[in-house]
Amino acid sequence: VGLFAVKNVIFLIGDGMGLAHITLTSYFVGKPLEMMKMPYSGLMYTYSANSFVTDSAAAGTALATGYKTFNGMICMTPDGKPVMTLFEAAKKVGKATGVVTTTRVTHATPAAFYAHVKNRDEEKEIARQLVEGTTIDVAFGGGMKHFSEELLEKAKANGFTVVTTREELLNLDPSAVKRVLGIFARSHLSYYVDGEDRPSLAEMTRKAIEILSKNKEGFFLMVEGGRIDHAAHGNDVVAMIYDTIEFDEAVKVALEFAKKDGDTLVVVTADHETGGLGLSNGKYAIDVEKLRSYSKISIEKLMKEITPDNFKEVIKKYYGIDLSDEEVEALKKAFEKGGYAPSNTIGEIISAHALIGWTTHTHSAIMVPVFAEGPGAEEFTGIMDNTDIPKMIAELTDVPLHEYYFTEIAVGE
Repeated sequence: VGLFAVKNVIFLIGDGMGLAHITLTSYFVGKPLEMMKMPYSGLMYTYSANSFVTDSAAAGTALATGYKTFNGMICMTPDGKPVMTLFEAAKKVGKATGVVTTTRVTHATPAAFYAHVKNRDEEKEIARQLVEGTTIDVAFGGGMKHFSEELLEKAKANGFTVVTTREELLNLDPSAVKRVLGIFARSHLSYYVDGEDRPSLAEMTRKAIEILSKNKEGFFLMVEGGRIDHAAHGNDVVAMIYDTIEFDEAVKVALEFAKKDGDTLVVVTADHETGGLGLSNGKYAIDVEKLRSYSKISIEKLMKEITPDNFKEVIKKYYGIDLSDEEVEALKKAFEKGGYAPSNTIGEIISAHALIGWTTHTHSAIMVPVFAEGPGAEEFTGIMDNTDIPKMIAELTDVPLHEYYFTEIAVGE
């Protein structure tokens, strides 16, 4: 590795975090976010090989490998050939690697740094590749349902220390562990706004850095604020803002380490925008005070309490909103429809009352911001493609990303 190569990279991805999400969150907290203070910034295209609107699998693949693929595929070309990830390349030059997320560790974005599957839903296979492969040293997040007892035993046999509670995580002695698998929920971690007992993204990031930074060859760490996306899918403006705040606290941890270390590049971006979030719905205003008056609860949690019979009272209790006749009708219809319809409709209503609009419950094709700080950060400016990011990281760190077109690891059939 060359004399001037950057030693460490912390790559933070706010899943679904568009410019509107960042802007609204800064209005909500009343000051610029940590990521907004980073000295270099640019914009990035997110389209995939088969759609202007990407999913997280194709977007994660682009950010981890420098190749575009079809939506739904992870680290494989559209014709099914595996391509090397930044983390696999980093391992070739002796670096330590880690993924930290608020989603399942087998979810599309983290999986894109270590797994190769034709379909992102093959999460049990992704879990197997995580445990049986040599690509990842530290993985923190949710997703216990994809790890059988047998697989956890295999993880221990392969040198992983397994932790499952916040307390165990915080008490981990970095000098006493080599590889760590931290799984803190059956599926995704709860939304930050709900204040449940689970490690925060900042706590997981701090511990991952403590463990990985022991390696004298340096480390690559990917940190995902994975549920910004989920909240935006449901148009849940409150949960979205708080998960963005949580993500920004992890950015702060990364920047504090990088400033002390002096040889760490920090890159912050999103894999795509979710929700088509618009900061006004026609009145030359948005009501940030109204947003601040809403209770600290996600719609996901609210749904455990709400029924077709009590929704008027519950929405009044948590949001202070007296539903109009039209809104009552819309919610009645939504409850008849079932599925995500009730929670999506509540999201639309509470957003509209704060003069916030969403155009979709899925992703959008708009460019997303990129922020960078540290050695090499000046490369991350102007208009970029998502495939440029890993190529620039590889070049700055002297990691042989594209020397091996196809990976040499065996991919499970």
